[in-house]
Amino acid sequence: MSWMHWKPNVADAMLWYDTARKWFAVVPALTTPTTFFINAPFGRFSPKGDSIFLVDGIKSWILMELVSPAFFIYTYLASPLTHTTHIPSPSDPTTPFVALFLTHYLNRAVLSPLRTPTRSKSHIMVPLAAVAFNTINGSLLGTYLSSPAATAFLVSSQVPWKFYAGLALWLAGFAGNILHDEILLNIRRKSIRDAKKAEAQGKEKPKNHYAIPHGYLYSLISYPNYFCEWVEWFGFALACAPMPSFASGAEFLRTVSPPWLFFMAEVCTMLPRAYKGHQWYHEKFPDYPKDRKAVVPFIL
Repeated sequence: MSWMHWKPNVADAMLWYDTARKWFAVVPALTTPTTFFINAPFGRFSPKGDSIFLVDGIKSWILMELVSPAFFIYTYLASPLTHTTHIPSPSDPTTPFVALFLTHYLNRAVLSPLRTPTRSKSHIMVPLAAVAFNTINGSLLGTYLSSPAATAFLVSSQVPWKFYAGLALWLAGFAGNILHDEILLNIRRKSIRDAKKAEAQGKEKPKNHYAIPHGYLYSLISYPNYFCEWVEWFGFALACAPMPSFASGAEFLRTVSPPWLFFMAEVCTMLPRAYKGHQWYHEKFPDYPKDRKAVVPFIL
C-alpha cells in the first residue's frame, strides 16, 4: 500500500479538518498575551551557556521549517476532503497558490538559513513548537487548496480583483521580507569580519555583534521583515479564500478558512516578538530612533 492510498474516509477527514481548523483559530489567540511577557529562547534571547537542551540554530531552523511544505504537499496531493488524488496542472486554479507557498518555504527553510553566516543556538522547545505549528498549518493549507471549496471560490465571478490584488500584495511582501532580512544578514556578516580582523591584529573581539538596522522600512519600524511577511500572507488569503464572517464567535469559527488562519496565527505569534525585540533595541542602544514604531508603520 503506497503513502498516497492511505487516507481516512471523507466524513472522518472533514471532522479532522474542522476540528483542527477551529483549534488553530483559538490557540494562537489564547497564547498571545503570555508571550508578551516571556521571551522565546532563540536569537537574541537564546539562553547563555551550554545545555543539552540547546540545539544548533541553523540546522534546527531548516528541519522545523521543512515540516510545513512536507505536510502541505502530502495533503494537497492526497486531497482528503475528496478522497481522490489531486493531480496539479497549469489549468488548476489552485496551482499558483501552491507555487507561492512552496516558493516562500524554499527561501525560508533552505536558501535563507544557508546564507546566514551564524545563528544563535535555540532551546529545543522552539523547534518542537515550530514543528507542531507547521504540521497543522501545512496540513490545513494543503487540505484546503485541494478541496472543492477552494476551487469554487477561485472560479467564482467575484474573484479576479482579489486575485490580482492579493498576488500583488504577496509579491510585495515576499520581496520586502527578503530585502529587510538581507539588511540584518549584512550586519551579521560585518560583525564576523570585524571579529576576524580584531583577532588577526591580536585585539579583543567586539562584544556586541548587534547594530541598529537602517534603510527602507527600518526608518519607520523595528521589524519590517515581520510586517512584510504579514502583507505576504494577507495577500495570499485575500486571493484564494473568502473572508470569514465576524458576526459572532461561532460564525467566525464556522467560516474561517486556513489561509486566513495562517495570516492571523502569524500576527498572533510574531506581534509579541516584535514588541519584545523593539524594547530590547531601546534598552541596548541609547541612540535608537525614538520615533520608530515596533512593527506597523506609524501605528504600533
